[in-house]
Order: sequence, then C-alpha cells, then structure tokens
Amino acid sequence: MDLKSGYPFWAVKNGLMYAFPQLDADLSCDVAVVGAGITGALIADELAGHGHDVVVLDRRDVCWGSTSASTALLQYEIDTHATDLARRYDQATALLAYQSCLRAITEIEAVAHAVGDVDFARCDSLYYASNRADHPRLADELAWRKQHGFPVRWLSRAALQDEYGLTAPAAILSSVAARVDPYRLASRLLDRMQRAGTRVFDRTQVVSIAASARSVELTTDSGPSVRAGHVVMASGYEAQCWLRQRVAKNLSSYAYISDPVDLAALGWMASTLLWESARPYLYLRCTGDGRLLVGGEDDDRDIPARRDRPVERKAATLQRKVARLLPRIEAQPAFAWAGTFAETSDGLPLFGRHPQYGPRVLFALAYGGNGITYSMLGAGLLRAQIERRSHPLTALFSFARLASH
Repeated sequence: MDLKSGYPFWAVKNGLMYAFPQLDADLSCDVAVVGAGITGALIADELAGHGHDVVVLDRRDVCWGSTSASTALLQYEIDTHATDLARRYDQATALLAYQSCLRAITEIEAVAHAVGDVDFARCDSLYYASNRADHPRLADELAWRKQHGFPVRWLSRAALQDEYGLTAPAAILSSVAARVDPYRLASRLLDRMQRAGTRVFDRTQVVSIAASARSVELTTDSGPSVRAGHVVMASGYEAQCWLRQRVAKNLSSYAYISDPVDLAALGWMASTLLWESARPYLYLRCTGDGRLLVGGEDDDRDIPARRDRPVERKAATLQRKVARLLPRIEAQPAFAWAGTFAETSDGLPLFGRHPQYGPRVLFALAYGGNGITYSMLGAGLLRAQIERRSHPLTALFSFARLASH
C-alpha cells in the first residue's frame, strides 16, 4: 500500500537515520510487533522496557510509511467533541477518553526527553470557530471541559482579535498540547531498543499469520518465520488488510511546510497549535527551527495515483487560507505532501483482540487525528492485555465497541 505522496518533510530532513537488517533466519520471541513506525516503536518500547523479549518487523525501511507523513500535532482534544462522545455513549466514557488523552501528552513528553533530540516542545492549542453557526457548539464544549477540570479558557471575538490578531467568532484556548518530529522520535526509539537487545528488522514483509492456543507464527516473504507468544499488528492503515471486517474509512490529508520564518513574525504561532471547527479542518503548527507546518484539505481519495495529482494544488489552497488567516506571516510551501489516514465512526482508536483471530493476536489501530497520542495510550493497554491485567481503556478501545454502536 502506497501511504504517501510528494515530499514529506521529516524524510527529507532526517534521511534514513539508522540501518536495520532484513530477517534472514527463523527466530522466536515473547512479542512480535509488525510495523516500525511511531505506533510500533512506542508499543515495542513499552514492552521491551518491562522485560518482554520483542522483535520488530517492517516491510519498508523503518518509519518510511505514514510516520514520515505525519504532522504530529499532539493534543488531548480529539476530532470528536467530548460533548458528542457523551451523547453517543455517556458522560463517563467521554471523560475517560479525554482524561486519558490529557495524560498521554505527559507520557509522550517523558519518552521524548528520555530519547532526546526529537524537537519536542509543549504548546498551547487554539481551537477556533470557523463560522457563527459553530459558536454554540464550542461554548457547550468549553462548559463541559471546565466542569471536568480541563485547562481551558474562552476567547471571544474581541479577545481573539486583541490577543492573537485573528478574525473568528470565538475560540477555546487549551494550555496542554505539544509538538514532535515523529520520524525522529520513532527512529531514535528503535535504535535505542536495538542497542539494548531488541531485534529490529526492516524490508521484511509478513505474508501469513498462523495463531494457535500457545503461540503465533509469522511467515515472511523471504521465507524465515517468527514464532511469538503474542503478535501486535501495528502496521497502521495497512493493518486493515488482515481483517475481513471494515473497521475504518481511509482518507487522504494534505500538508506543506515552509522555509524557516523569522520568530518575530511568527509571534504566538511559534508556541501554539491552531485548528478550526470546520470538517475537514485547517491546522497549523511550527517546528523548532521556525518552519510553519500546515495541513488539511482532506478528501476521500484512497487510490495513490488520484492522491498524487492534487498535492501541489492542495498545498496552494492551504497557503491561500493561511494568508487570509495570518496575513502578517509569509510562509510559502517549501515541501508538500499527502498521506493516507483512517478514521473510525466515533473518532476513537481500536486496540486489542479481534474475534477473527485468537487472543494472541492484538491490533494497534491508532486511527483518527490523534494517532500518536492514541499510540502512547495503546502501548500501556496492550502490555496490560499481554500480561493478563485489567486496564481502564480495554473496553472503550476494543472492537466490541463497533458492534454495539
């Protein structure tokens, strides 16, 4: 599956950071993680750090799939409003989802600082109403978050103009968000794990899964097999090919990044994630070296050739939107790209067992606009399942949720 088009900035900036071998002999382990992007890296790190013998496999060079195209806005705010989750499920479910994502920001920060040199920084998150019709929905969302103790502040039209120079009906300002270079974080995590004894193999494609009561055998395209106590399928949007059930809808999102912009011109944008209430939504953030990263213009193209063609046109559209929103910032596209992403009907991820397989095959589908945040949560959840412990998110992030709603 071709997961990206154009020139994703992280791959251009970082290149192939580390070399990992191909699998050339049969082996066994406690847990095999299929997928060496940011999701697989966080899960493997969680398991290896708690004493599990882990093997990581990827069909590409590590991090060369969706991770290289991720825009990596780290937020506890998910694409589905908490008030909408509460209506769909209940108040307790919405609160659990949002509080867990809030906690995940701190957990990612700890991993990023332990690894080092991954352009991690804390930011504010400014979520503005795209039009007057969305004003009441944002007001309801703010009231819900304030009631439950989330760090938010309401900005009226006048306050937005005065403090940020933005013209919009209103906005929610959150003090908890972050940014990171996802390609660099995953690559450095995998290198650190390999040096500590975890076996990592790239350019190694799994072609079959055979699960029994005691183990799972993975066969690769070149012949060698891996026998594991458990398998975690963390191959992102490609993981759906292993399921007969369609669990999410594949879409395409478009992005561009500018050359470095003068920090004085960036002003508050240097430390703020900006996104809007419209769906699909425009979103912006900065990198540590002052580049403006812009994304949006999502569509339902799921065929690579159809996704490839509009990249430059979509980048130009995004740039015009930014020019209207932030006229003081000159930020022409330097690199533009598109990437496949998937979303579930409720905006929540899927982690754990699927009835198509036995209990030893687990899936890590961090679908939605908060993939890295979800992956951090999924790492702890899957470790708990492998270790036969309870976890508060097991039911909420399970495949059973799809059948009941």
